[in-house]
Amino acid sequence: CSGADLKSASRLDKESLMDISRFALGEKGPMGPSRLLLSKPVIAAIAGHAVAGGLELALWCDLRIAEEDSILGVYCRRWGVPLIDGGTVRLPRIIGLGRALDLILTGRGVSASESLQMGLVNRVVPIGQSRIEAEKLGLQISSFPAGCMKADRLSAYLNGFSSIEDGLRYEYLGAQQALMFETQKGASKFASGSGRHGKFDFTNTTIVTPQNQNQNQ
Repeated sequence: CSGADLKSASRLDKESLMDISRFALGEKGPMGPSRLLLSKPVIAAIAGHAVAGGLELALWCDLRIAEEDSILGVYCRRWGVPLIDGGTVRLPRIIGLGRALDLILTGRGVSASESLQMGLVNRVVPIGQSRIEAEKLGLQISSFPAGCMKADRLSAYLNGFSSIEDGLRYEYLGAQQALMFETQKGASKFASGSGRHGKFDFTNTTIVTPQNQNQNQ
């Protein structure tokens, strides 16, 4: 999953972008269930790319099984699209702040093997086996006494995330400026042909300095 349809986003006005990202606890996020905490475990089976909103959906899951050719990353960084499906809340808590900032700030893609090393995924399996292995793991988990498993899982979330509601709210509030001023521009660049197949021209980027900023005014 590569997240939102940037071609469609490029045709939306600012008000429509803000409406898509509207925040309400307990309701669905832009990518679906990303603001919900379910009562039972969810396992992500990753085949291919899980980037931008797709990465956020994978982070929402309890466990992640990736095929050996999978790529994960915050590709939306390249187009001015903020993380608004819990990515800034869950990623640091899953892999640590330092590694999370590496992905969030650079927008680089990481392989399945590197993702396993940093704890971003829990298992790496051969190509074509992610769903099969996810279902096997689900059956294993479901064989345990359900009440005890659910209680321990919920306790881990509540203690590990402290106030996930506040974290999601801060993420939403912080994304407003980007949605208003950068997302449509970045989505339009993508729609015009830039960045296809995960490629991004880092050399064709204007660095804003006090000097050239004054010249443009």
